[in-house]
Amino acid sequence: MEPEASSWRLESSVELSLTSSTASSLLPRTRIFKIIVIGDSNVGKTCLTYRFCSGCFPGRSEATIGVDFRERTVDIDCEKIKIQLWDTAGQERFRKSMVQHYYRNVHAVVFVYDVTNLDSFLSLPSWIEECKQHSLTYDVPRILVGNKCDLTDEIQVPTDMAQKFADGQNMPLFETSAKNPNDSDHVEAIFLTLAHKLKCHKPMMLSQPPDNNKVLLQPEQKDAVTCWC
Repeated sequence: MEPEASSWRLESSVELSLTSSTASSLLPRTRIFKIIVIGDSNVGKTCLTYRFCSGCFPGRSEATIGVDFRERTVDIDCEKIKIQLWDTAGQERFRKSMVQHYYRNVHAVVFVYDVTNLDSFLSLPSWIEECKQHSLTYDVPRILVGNKCDLTDEIQVPTDMAQKFADGQNMPLFETSAKNPNDSDHVEAIFLTLAHKLKCHKPMMLSQPPDNNKVLLQPEQKDAVTCWC
């Protein structure tokens, strides 16, 4: 009698294991977008990612050391998508050891400059070149974001100058402010628009069940989005 009971317990254990494994395999899998946000120090990269992922402006922001990582799960066309935003330090001495890992398996790039700092805009070609050196090919979607447009009296990079550069790189241009609460919807629209394009045109990594270079940005180019501040 006892051997039979032992056999029953073994069969039940195997059956339960198989049932759990099958149920796990049937759970929906979440697609992941890895989007890197790059640009000089103090252009507001961390504030942009914080605004999108948390819905508010950080009360205190310090220089990123190495890589800062944030993510947010959103519904796009009735599918749950996880957006991972990787924000790297703008200062070379803080990022050397992280560069290779940072540029691995990237689905899109967001270049950020400060509209009140001309030097940050003039540095963009070097950031584009760095992407090229790490094999981010032209089919990786890229967008250009001018941040801090709420500081209207301090602007050093006029929209027409930025638009001309963006056109030369085949990148759409967005101007916004991570700080201005009136621009929070605009910041969200920037990242969600990019996520929509990626969902339609790029294969994604799958997570476990829930617990003048030319860049081709498909399907079409858009004109600069005016500042909403």
